[in-house]
Amino acid sequence: MSDLVPLVYYGGTFVLFFFWIYGIASFVLDVKNKVVPGIRRYRRGRKKLAEKRRREREYEEKEEQLY
Repeated sequence: MSDLVPLVYYGGTFVLFFFWIYGIASFVLDVKNKVVPGIRRYRRGRKKLAEKRRREREYEEKEEQLY
């Protein structure tokens, strides 16, 4: 009986620690593979929209100057 108590205690601790580490690693990988690329894609899209708006404004200004 005395050999069973430490085995259960350390076994339980190992299992809890394993899932704790697994959760942290999973979170880090999700952030690295999903959140960061999503933010980069969003910022790239915003930059493209701003550039497109700037070009349209320049085009309209040139068009106004012609008339």
